[in-house]
Amino acid sequence: MKHSILFLLIFPVLFSCGKKKEKTYPQSMPLTESVYASATVQPDSLYQAYSIVMGILDHVWVEEGDEVSKGDRILQITNTSPELNLENAKLALKLAQENYNGNAAMLYSIMDEIQAAELKLQNDSINYYRQKNLWDQNIGSKVEFDNRKLAFELSQNNLKLLKKKYQQSKNELETQLRQAQNNYQTSLTTTEDFTITSKIDGKVYAIYKNPGEIVNTVEPVAAVGRSDIFIVELLVDEVDIVKLKLGQRVFITLDSYNSRVFEATLHKIYPRKDERSQTFKVEAWFVDPPTTLYPGLSGEGNIIISEKATTLTIPKEYLVQGSKVLTDDGETEVTLGLQNLDRVEILGGITEKTAIYKPEP
Repeated sequence: MKHSILFLLIFPVLFSCGKKKEKTYPQSMPLTESVYASATVQPDSLYQAYSIVMGILDHVWVEEGDEVSKGDRILQITNTSPELNLENAKLALKLAQENYNGNAAMLYSIMDEIQAAELKLQNDSINYYRQKNLWDQNIGSKVEFDNRKLAFELSQNNLKLLKKKYQQSKNELETQLRQAQNNYQTSLTTTEDFTITSKIDGKVYAIYKNPGEIVNTVEPVAAVGRSDIFIVELLVDEVDIVKLKLGQRVFITLDSYNSRVFEATLHKIYPRKDERSQTFKVEAWFVDPPTTLYPGLSGEGNIIISEKATTLTIPKEYLVQGSKVLTDDGETEVTLGLQNLDRVEILGGITEKTAIYKPEP
């Protein structure tokens, strides 16, 4: 009985010692290092359209999916006050233009008075100097001379006052005209604010309101973006963002296209980190985009950081403590280079002829 117990205790030890460890050799092969990112397809220049006024949605000029040009109407918000203000401003502008241009005879009337005053001054001037010449020759009375002189001076002052009145009236009319023009432009702009138009040539991707609903300045009313150019938004972990550079190649797989791989180029890196997801957003442009794309298509992306045509590599699972491998001589320190999900580049420490062993789990 004692011999049986001893055999059972020794057997597992012998079995463990006799178990062979998995062995492999470093291999030369191409190796590519990349950064993983989640991918979402979005139209270029996609934006949310907001209203800068409050009112009731009166009419929707387009449908979701319609192509629009810059300046095309999308939504019409109703409010009668701006329309009435615009009409009043238009009438005031017309009146100011007529007054300034002389159609209302305001400036023409003053001009007529100036012309009459100039003729009177001319006549009073002749009479005055004629009487003065006589007076210088001691002909005529002092009273008659003084009367001619007074009439001449009054005519001069009257003409000056009329010219001053004309200039003041002209300045007032010019000011009134400019004010009327400004009021009209302000009313016109306010009226245009009640019409939501497209800011770009593109497509209407969403309409968030129905006719009759209240429109405010907080909630978006529509989404518009380019229909011919799509970008890929990629979310990159903060530990990898420092490895990225503009122009790097990106390989995209989309769930809608199964295992097909699309090539893109890194175009933009946003410098701000999203605190909630701890990621950075970058954008890539398709080199040869799929024929059909929709906003929100999701997938995965791999941004190529570095690649070599051939280099010495080992499986990552053979590493011990991150930078060592098990050899016939025990644990051996190795110098690491590029790495991907499965393999890592060996720059020094072992050769192709060095047998390495998989560590125990």
